Amino acid sequence: MKSKLTYILPLLVIVGLISCAKVPISGRRQVTLVPAGEMMTMSISQYSQFLKENPPMSDNIEQTKMVKRVGQRISHAVEKYMKENNMSNRIKNYKWEFNLVDQDVVNAWCMPGGKVVVYKGILPVAKTEEGLAVVMGHEIAHAIAKHGNERMSQGIIAAAGTATAAAFMRNKPAETQALFLGAIGAGAGVGMLAFGRNQESEADKLGMVFMSMAGYQPEEAIPFWERMKAASGGGGGTPEFMSTHPSHDRRIARIKDWLPTAESYFIKAN
Repeated sequence: MKSKLTYILPLLVIVGLISCAKVPISGRRQVTLVPAGEMMTMSISQYSQFLKENPPMSDNIEQTKMVKRVGQRISHAVEKYMKENNMSNRIKNYKWEFNLVDQDVVNAWCMPGGKVVVYKGILPVAKTEEGLAVVMGHEIAHAIAKHGNERMSQGIIAAAGTATAAAFMRNKPAETQALFLGAIGAGAGVGMLAFGRNQESEADKLGMVFMSMAGYQPEEAIPFWERMKAASGGGGGTPEFMSTHPSHDRRIARIKDWLPTAESYFIKAN
């Protein structure tokens, strides 16, 4: 036991010293061990590979135009907010891309660096441009809050033991790639689920603010998540303690609590 503590305690001290960064808007402190450049490199590589295997739908399709329009409005609002609050460094080297893929999957995601994919299957749930803004605001919020780096860092701490993050990534490339894919939502172990739920709630809050800044009504988040609840079969499905997402009812309740704050940003933007 003493031997384990000898290794673990210094690691915890280092992690504590690193955790000085704060998530925009929420102000939550976070640990991000992976250099931003490394996250960006992995993101570009994985995104390119994904698009090769899943070609984006044509830019001439109205649905694609809407995805790009919503993405551009939200990303411009985010950039403006970051600049006004001296946080532009957080999105340094971001090169936004917004693509719609022809898959009937109710999903969307945003990789570090602003690489966004929306699956065609989520559009009937979104229904409107403002509904889509809820989806894309939420996914962009994950990237701005560096949730991918945070989750990957947690995985490295669990897997690397006393090794540094740099040494782990250098010596364990396959494991590093798996952690990256898990960190952006491709999968996660049960031990990380509670942390994931906290991030989901944070992304809901930030996403509502970002869509508000872009001129979209944040109250649309409530009917959108009600439609998501219906699409998943009502209140059933995976129990909350075994899901990275909050239960639909709890999520909607939290969104209602946060709505006045999000609306204050909408008023400022308009």
